[in-house]
Amino acid sequence: MADEARDAHSEQLAVCVRYVSEGEVKERFLALTEIKSFDAQFIANELQQQIQKNGVAELKCVAQAYDGAAVMSGFTGGVQAYFRKFHPEAIYVHCYAHELNLVSCHTCKAVSEAVELFNLLESVYSFFSTSLVNHHKFIEAQSRLGLTAVELVQLSNTRWACQLRSINANLEALPSIFECLSVIGSPIAVGLRAKLYKFSTVYALLMFKDLLSVTQGLHKLLQKETLDLAEAFMGKEAVCDTLRGKRTDEFATDLYERTKAMCHTHSIPEPHAKKRHKQKKMDDFVFETTLGSGTELISSEMLKTRLLFPCVDRMVSELELRFSSVNSGLLKGIQACSPKSENFLSESHLDEIARHYSIDLKTEEVLVAKNFLARKTEAGCPPQDMLAVHNLLDPDMFPSLRATIQVALTVPVSSCSCERSFSVLRRLHSWLRQTMGQKRLHNLAVMSIENDILKHLSHN
Repeated sequence: MADEARDAHSEQLAVCVRYVSEGEVKERFLALTEIKSFDAQFIANELQQQIQKNGVAELKCVAQAYDGAAVMSGFTGGVQAYFRKFHPEAIYVHCYAHELNLVSCHTCKAVSEAVELFNLLESVYSFFSTSLVNHHKFIEAQSRLGLTAVELVQLSNTRWACQLRSINANLEALPSIFECLSVIGSPIAVGLRAKLYKFSTVYALLMFKDLLSVTQGLHKLLQKETLDLAEAFMGKEAVCDTLRGKRTDEFATDLYERTKAMCHTHSIPEPHAKKRHKQKKMDDFVFETTLGSGTELISSEMLKTRLLFPCVDRMVSELELRFSSVNSGLLKGIQACSPKSENFLSESHLDEIARHYSIDLKTEEVLVAKNFLARKTEAGCPPQDMLAVHNLLDPDMFPSLRATIQVALTVPVSSCSCERSFSVLRRLHSWLRQTMGQKRLHNLAVMSIENDILKHLSHN
């Protein structure tokens, strides 16, 4: 696993490894190295050097996980392609946590009404954060209205789940936002209040709160170090099914009624159909672009068909499209190692992953393992996950099957461990330590990140 980040005037590459040892899945920080060239071949060579330097080059490398940057993920000219020259069996996994963040970002940009909403939220954040006077008035208004003090959240493509936090903050502070904008009364404040003080805006806020709340749990799940690929895929499928369940008239009606109730609390009028007069003078013209004024969503049917259903459809399609970087045959083989899967210990699927990693899987072991685990289940000790299956199988009795499951456990789901190391880098390489050399920075980073190991070492 690898990821890169800017550190002052240099680019740092964080390298982590995932392995199974002593009955546990572990992810460890391996190295922090400076990148002097940004081409894929140089980065791949640097990864291989770090593996050799740390004495793990002889071990089987089953997978590699990076973010979706072109230099890393390119199939023919990316780091993953060059790294496979050193380790041909190392499949590429596009970090699932990054994938889920892209699902949220692309959904929020795909529908024009959603784009307008998040542009509005960013404008409201800028209005209250760039001016200390406005910010103090905002805090005072919350206190005066008896609201819990909240800070508005800045939107960012790289901060996971920030869209949901921004929506929640705006909904909680909505009365104080309305009051502040009315009191300030500047042209910008009047314009922001006019956009917020609309039925369709409140509808969109509540809708995205419901939709993005569905994915919030998956965001947290995908950042777990011990998570395996089969369970991550099951979590994604569960989220897709939940989102499909919200593409119904019943949910749309309930959302509309909740919006009406909230708008009644804030005295926001419910929209009504307006009669529009056709301009006959434009009958002989064909328009290729819009004139800047969008269609106002003035009915429950329009809100449902123009906003709710398109956003749900986009989220589901993005989830199904993006979580498919691993070959389908290998993915089914990994799923066959999980007791939660329908094809658990399916020999045909296990063969797929065993062949890829040159494991001579014995048919007899799979048959005996099925009966062995069935007896464990009857005795009231069913395995709950893939790691439990691995630990139940004796290495002498099930050597090839256990090796196959170990490979499936070793395939990483995300590169979040690399992301976490950048927080340590920020604390270590402060402006007071700008002259620190790369070797010292690397050693201090290892000591800080893997401090649980350091505690057990003798000071001598």
